[in-house]
Amino acid sequence: MTSKFFTASVLATALMSGLAATPVMAQNTSTPGVDRAQQAISARIQQGLNSGHITPSEAQALYARDRDIAAREAYFKSNGNATQQERQQLRAELDGLNSDVERMMANNDRAGRQPGSTPGIDNREYQISQRIDEGVRSGRITQREARRLHSRERQIAQHEVNFKADGVVTRQEHRTLRNELKTLRDDVERMMRNDRRRG
Repeated sequence: MTSKFFTASVLATALMSGLAATPVMAQNTSTPGVDRAQQAISARIQQGLNSGHITPSEAQALYARDRDIAAREAYFKSNGNATQQERQQLRAELDGLNSDVERMMANNDRAGRQPGSTPGIDNREYQISQRIDEGVRSGRITQREARRLHSRERQIAQHEVNFKADGVVTRQEHRTLRNELKTLRDDVERMMRNDRRRG
């Protein structure tokens, strides 16, 4: 609960800092789409906590990422001009966070139950999503590439959901998920090694 209120406070602060900008710059610091997405994600995390699809520790990590994005948004707005590239970066990070939240929500197993559990797979998915976001922030991965990578990540998450539908994830299904994630991770790392930073 504390995380929820803290996140709301951070979001409110970010919003207020945007509103505090001079009227001349107001049109350049307005990010209503980003703000709406943040609010929707925060509400979805709370819904996952209430339903048991998201554990308290998972929620804490998700809220931390949400706070990081809110802090970055406030920083981008601080000079009175949130650029198009900065807005795209925020949207890409929010897409990644939303994908992770939805993957957890789609998980048929409620937190704390063992049948069909895939914590190793979930950890890999989370790490890959974080790495994609890092690539966007560093300029090594473009917005278009990030969208494609996150789309592949969502497809793998859907395969995981399908495998869990009967309550049992077989060794072969585990292997399939691990192979798909390895291919995705390798592609992400290849992009990270190609130092193609965008200005």
